[in-house]
Amino acid sequence: MAALLSLRDANVTYCNKQKRVYAAKHIDLDLEEGSSLGIVGESGSGKSTLAMALLRLLPEKSTEISGEALFEGKNLFTLPLEEYRQLRWKEIAAVFQKSMNSLSPVHRIREQISDIYQIHELKALPAEIEERTKDLFSMVNLNPRVYNLYPHELSGGMLQRVSIAMSLLFNPKLLILDEATTALDVVTQGQILKEIVALEGQFRMSRIMITHDMSVVSKSCAYVAVMYAGELMEWGLTAKVLVSPHHPYTQGLLASFPDLKSESKALKSIPGFIPDLSLIYPGCVFAERCPSKMEKCQTQKPRMHTLEGGKVACHLYEVDHE
Repeated sequence: MAALLSLRDANVTYCNKQKRVYAAKHIDLDLEEGSSLGIVGESGSGKSTLAMALLRLLPEKSTEISGEALFEGKNLFTLPLEEYRQLRWKEIAAVFQKSMNSLSPVHRIREQISDIYQIHELKALPAEIEERTKDLFSMVNLNPRVYNLYPHELSGGMLQRVSIAMSLLFNPKLLILDEATTALDVVTQGQILKEIVALEGQFRMSRIMITHDMSVVSKSCAYVAVMYAGELMEWGLTAKVLVSPHHPYTQGLLASFPDLKSESKALKSIPGFIPDLSLIYPGCVFAERCPSKMEKCQTQKPRMHTLEGGKVACHLYEVDHE
């Protein structure tokens, strides 16, 4: 199956006069058409930075981006900004944790949706826009009357559902959700994820879901990528990675979450802290916190090794799996 999005040696560095922060380093990933990828990791692991880089929303003056993000053959990192703007909403849509904050408080929901719709569909009639929007509102469990309300008349969860509905206006080829369902109750979250998964099958839409919630990934994502301190630790089929994780960091991350099968277990934290991202580490960036570290982990950067159902960047697999 063809890849809709391919990241090749993607790097994101924040820089100012005092220092440089290496927020994402040497990321290689593929997302197939009609597939879904969950990106997980601790706060500060580079998940949202990667999404913001793909969306071209990072400040140009203080950010350096290199490598490739090939979307249908076009490098999103270097595409002229005007050309990229034509892709937003129609081809690539995004919903963030507090997307509702971007809604104007002095305009009705219908006016804001119409403005977005008519940027891409100049000849769209008001009745067409209203019908499409209300269909999407039904999908995200919103009453049709919301269409004529002001944002201040809605709760935070309802506003977030409006944002999710808006992201689906044009059946985008790529949908990026960055903690987008965090503010929703469990029932509504489940309904929305179920509908999004159905849309993926119907329209071959692909999805990147950035989340701290492992249950969301396990229920709705075909693949999962585990990031730590800006680097990719492990990647593969969700059913493989979350059931039989290979990287010590992935194992530690899963041990810190309640059991995905709802069975009781003692939760364990990962000792230590995320390293200083302004430094360059010659070895494995997780070495200081790793219970399985070896001498070479401090001095040699591990290569990505191919395993059944995925890949892992760890010295532990150099002998047994090559």
